[in-house]
Amino acid sequence: MSQPSRPRFDRRKALIAIGAALASPALTGRAGAHAIPASFGGDGPVTRGADVTVQRVNTRQPLVALTFDDGPHPRLTPQLLDILSAANVRATFYMIGRSVARHPQLAARVAAEGHEIGNHTWSHPNLTGRSDAGVLDQIDRTSIAIQEAVGRPPVTMRPPYGNFHDRQRLMLFRERNLPTVLWSVDPQDWQRPGATVVTQRIVRSAHPGAVVLAHDIHGPTIRAMPSTISDLAARGFRFVTVSELIGWPRWDQRRIRLAARSPRD
Repeated sequence: MSQPSRPRFDRRKALIAIGAALASPALTGRAGAHAIPASFGGDGPVTRGADVTVQRVNTRQPLVALTFDDGPHPRLTPQLLDILSAANVRATFYMIGRSVARHPQLAARVAAEGHEIGNHTWSHPNLTGRSDAGVLDQIDRTSIAIQEAVGRPPVTMRPPYGNFHDRQRLMLFRERNLPTVLWSVDPQDWQRPGATVVTQRIVRSAHPGAVVLAHDIHGPTIRAMPSTISDLAARGFRFVTVSELIGWPRWDQRRIRLAARSPRD
């Protein structure tokens, strides 16, 4: 009996196989500094989607990771970058792939100024109803766009709306070595409650090891950032990227590339 033929892959999509040694260090955190609540299966197989999910990091250090979704926005993201630069703060930007493709120079500026870029899918769909192939297509196209814009691929992924089944998280980790990053502080800035309210919600809810969700496509959020940063700093918080919060090397200081996959894979 003849073996069923394997599907043929587009070469651009075939570039996406991210090997563990190329894309991410061991998912164990920095000893003595950070411990991930989810185990990541560091000493054994990953068996549950929750094991590859980061919502916060257990640490006594006053560290917070500011994260911004849905950009890059041609007008607002540069304003945010100016604010972050003036405050000497590094953040993490979960970018939509098609927006990166439209504004590669802006994505390059984000990376050049020391910020981290994560994968936020190509077109911001709800992933829960998608097949594994459909999920990987959204992720792969975005990783390629980021690689082409800034010279390195993302090492974490955030699903739109936070919607991603445990089984899908496990599949993504196994297939692309990308953990799913959610959040522990949500000011619900997408409702546009106003800059003052955004600041109050973030500062009130901040805690050591927090992952703060915000969006660099809303004007009130951008206007909230100077006071948010100054108020958090006044409380003793220090600002790090998601990779730094987890305990990995800084994303912009690592030489990582998409690994080419052979056509038979």
